[in-house]
Amino acid sequence: MRLIVADCTVDYDGRLTAHLPRSVRVIMIKADGCVAVHADGGAYKPLNWMTAPNIAVESDESLVVTNPKDEVLTITLHEVLSDSSHDLGVDPGLIKDGVEAHIQELLSIDPEHMEQGMRLIRREYPTEIGPVDLLCRDADDQVVAVEVKRRGEIDGVEQLTRYLEFLNRLSDLAPVRGMFVAQSIKPQAKTLATDRCIDWLEVDYDLLRGIEKPQQTLF
Repeated sequence: MRLIVADCTVDYDGRLTAHLPRSVRVIMIKADGCVAVHADGGAYKPLNWMTAPNIAVESDESLVVTNPKDEVLTITLHEVLSDSSHDLGVDPGLIKDGVEAHIQELLSIDPEHMEQGMRLIRREYPTEIGPVDLLCRDADDQVVAVEVKRRGEIDGVEQLTRYLEFLNRLSDLAPVRGMFVAQSIKPQAKTLATDRCIDWLEVDYDLLRGIEKPQQTLF
């Protein structure tokens, strides 16, 4: 990962136009090509960002990032205060708490609890940006990416959105729709999911725990 602390201005041109006036910010460039611009505040969310795949062209005065959607992120560097790179190695991924991991396991045993006709392709489906909790096919044979949380919040919807953007670039899977599943989902997360055409579902953990693994019998 490369971290640049710089006095900069940022301009985005794509689905809309946006401008960040001159200020000192942190520019994060990840190994997968993602670029994010952060301020010293606002929690985890960047002020602006560009997800992979993209092309970055750098000069002494600027960093210009473009992607196949014809979006352009231009970071004008007025003064670079720090520029460092760090090898973070292979990340082991998120270790889920017991309840969240168990919900995921139970849904993988009986995907029809989420939707009639749903069947599992793979649990923890690997991608270059992290594992998808459950990859399924619905009754119409469309691929469904399922993100499972104990408490459904906006960051979970954002995470699923990134997976969907990645999976829908894979010709053997696309089109892929999303489903956000949790014991409880905050109203803001429901609104964001609906706005992004992502299905959401609240599940009863006690009811799920009554589901047993199907066993083969002779009769």
